[in-house]
Amino acid sequence: MSYREQYDFWLKDAYFDEATKEELRSIAGNEGEIEDRFYKELEFGTGGLRGVIGAGTNRMNIYTVRKATQGLANYIIKQGGRDRGVAIAYDSRRMSPEFADEAALCLCANGIKAYVFDALRPTPELSFALRTLHCISGIVITASHNPPEYNGYKAYWEDGAQVTAPRDKEIITEVKNVTDYHEVKTMDKKEAMDKGLYQVIGKEIDDAYMAELKKQIIHPEIIKEVADEIKIVYTPFHGTGNVPVRRILSELGFKHVYVVPEQELPDPDFTTLEYPNPEDPKAFTLALKLAKEKNADIVLATDPDADRLGIYALDSKTGEYMPFTGNMSGMLIAEYILRERTATHTMPENPALVTTIVTTNMAGAIAKDYGLRFVEVLTGFKYIGEQIKLFEQTGSNNYVFGLEESYGCLAGTHARDKDAVVAVMCLCEVAAWCKKMGITVWDQMLRLYEKYGYYKETQYAMTLKGIDGAAQIQAIMDKLRSNPPKSFGDLRVKEFRDYEKDTVLDLETGETKPTGLPKSNVLYFDLTNDSWCCARPSGTEPKIKFYMGVKGTSLEDAQVRLEKLTEDLKAYL
Repeated sequence: MSYREQYDFWLKDAYFDEATKEELRSIAGNEGEIEDRFYKELEFGTGGLRGVIGAGTNRMNIYTVRKATQGLANYIIKQGGRDRGVAIAYDSRRMSPEFADEAALCLCANGIKAYVFDALRPTPELSFALRTLHCISGIVITASHNPPEYNGYKAYWEDGAQVTAPRDKEIITEVKNVTDYHEVKTMDKKEAMDKGLYQVIGKEIDDAYMAELKKQIIHPEIIKEVADEIKIVYTPFHGTGNVPVRRILSELGFKHVYVVPEQELPDPDFTTLEYPNPEDPKAFTLALKLAKEKNADIVLATDPDADRLGIYALDSKTGEYMPFTGNMSGMLIAEYILRERTATHTMPENPALVTTIVTTNMAGAIAKDYGLRFVEVLTGFKYIGEQIKLFEQTGSNNYVFGLEESYGCLAGTHARDKDAVVAVMCLCEVAAWCKKMGITVWDQMLRLYEKYGYYKETQYAMTLKGIDGAAQIQAIMDKLRSNPPKSFGDLRVKEFRDYEKDTVLDLETGETKPTGLPKSNVLYFDLTNDSWCCARPSGTEPKIKFYMGVKGTSLEDAQVRLEKLTEDLKAYL
């Protein structure tokens, strides 16, 4: 059907409710809007669905959610998993509870039990819940840190991680095979509950989740010792972190936790934020104001689904709060865990640290220093989650910590996705240790730089929209792939990795070997002076992203090197 035929179908067919039709009638004269809503199906990709909320095939609504769930249900049944059930969580966004119910009732109508949280919960708790309940799959309704007009749908499999290859493609195929909305099943909620197909979950999972988190604490005695002195400012950005973060800090004995009042409660419009993203310095405006009033040691923010953590820490020399990247906060936590587990003889046998290929090179240096196996995976935390599963299946290693540059990390194996609640907890333990030592968290970061080198990273993104944009992105990747640069400025390319072709080319010897990772449209340039650059088209946005890292002799030197590498890359492009 053409976009016009789809529009008319939605307007006339009895399957669609009156509110949906009313919304569509209101755009009757706007041809561009009609085309945008109906020119394609909202794509179910490897991460699930994500889009603007509204009526139409290219929007997030009860019908597109139901249709995606029917595809997932068909896959679960083919895998013989009907009896195991699916856990469902949702965040504070518009339509999140409704979409969670639509997904649940579609599963129930297919004879698959749905375990649905009684209120909003963090994404990592869903990962924990589905493993605790031995479910075959899990669903989270969230658009993470996207603007308020968006919502999304993430699918998980039985190991608790987001779906990876080859299962991701198999599920996508099943979703695409659902072409007729009339084939999509649903049922009445009361009937589903009466039949025991719809079960509400809550407190029992929360309690078990909290118990697991506390197992990651190494020095509870230090927390108690400095509890009266340490001051923490926290903001949940109107999202799911508020209740679990406050609970875990309170139960560990932290006494002075100040929550940003304007951002404490759920707000689907994110009224106080331009963009609910802990990577955005503007998002910290209110938190930093409160931190200065309270003379806080650290400032913490979790994104709306509480899987990513942003931090600022006080620099006692200047009195200013210093921002940390995801690489920095991840390294701070990782080094503390490795050092203290080594010192207390609680490090497991054959320990491993897992990162993605675009995460800081400092991770490899720290892993080597503490004698851990260091594993790099493709971009996306699901690949870190997959490693935990592989370690358990083979018995080769014990996972200790994993992180990615985009503000996500995981201590422990209770979840298989990045977990900002455990990250907050670990970071606060680091802050308590620093307090006991008479230093700030920022001082400790500078100590790590002094010991391992001043590693610094950045990103450069080009947004190229529409069909022409997609062609331009492809042309850039083709140019880099077919005629890879020998250098970026004065930094020579030592090794060129093409993950699509599964080749690693050593430019010094001319030898090639496989990458050892799944195929992906990613190009990586390993440069001299412990520098690197990586090109990767975004899977969810019309962007091509370039990740870069350098190692300097001071913060200022690293910054200069990073700026020069960025300029040299732009000049090449």
